[in-house]
Amino acid sequence: MKTAVLLISHGSRVAGADGDLARIADMVQEMSGAEIVEVAFRERQQPDIQAGIDACVARGAQRILLSPYFLFAGSHVLRDLPDEMARAGRRHRGLEMVLGRPLGIDRRLAEVVCTRIGETLADSGWELKE
Repeated sequence: MKTAVLLISHGSRVAGADGDLARIADMVQEMSGAEIVEVAFRERQQPDIQAGIDACVARGAQRILLSPYFLFAGSHVLRDLPDEMARAGRRHRGLEMVLGRPLGIDRRLAEVVCTRIGETLADSGWELKE
């Protein structure tokens, strides 16, 4: 069975912000070896989640891992994404879908935050410890 990964982000009013998720998707595809990696947005940008699911199916996916690119399990992850899966399931009979975990609490994320803090401090000429 062909499995796809659908990365789902909130979406932004800022033009071009969707390109960032596409770059993450490219990295995920390279690192995971997944044949199909698509992106979708909950709000404000296209493709929306239904179009993202449709794109996975059009590429031959019989199973889709919906991977929320959200920090925590808020209302989108707990309520909206399961509703989107149910809606898609009515259109694509036999399609298997599973909802992945949000990014959550992970030391590796804290490391990224520390890296960004260090970069910003260096750019500003500030120090945390004086």
